Amino acid sequence: MVQPLLVFKDAQAAGAGLLRTALAGRPELFVTGVKVGTRVPAVRSPEDPNLPFVLVRKDGDTPHSSMAMSRVLLRITVWHQDPDQAHDLAMLCQGLLICHDGSVLSAVRPNGGPLPGTDPDSDVDLSTFTVIANVRPDVLA
Repeated sequence: MVQPLLVFKDAQAAGAGLLRTALAGRPELFVTGVKVGTRVPAVRSPEDPNLPFVLVRKDGDTPHSSMAMSRVLLRITVWHQDPDQAHDLAMLCQGLLICHDGSVLSAVRPNGGPLPGTDPDSDVDLSTFTVIANVRPDVLA
């Protein structure tokens, strides 16, 4: 019997897309003007219009031996004008990811954080956290 060809979709892109959509139109003031991406912006200063910014990165994955699913570690980093807003936006992002159950990411659960920090290159306040999520495979053949 031939094994089916299974591939896993891009969990990093799925997480960014999920947050981009879920944050759009949120009423909280700390969400106003938020941008979500998978690459660190070149400029990250409080005066720059790129703030607030949410970065979604995949830090690792472990496919199940049956290939029925993969488990990924996503790291989300939030840059904002001050530490309180960075924390609040990070908490909102974490909650939005955890309550999500979609076609790519499912069973999202907290792993660590949010933890406060300061960007070493720009001195901008940030908050970061990680979640673990299951990723469903696509059957190609």
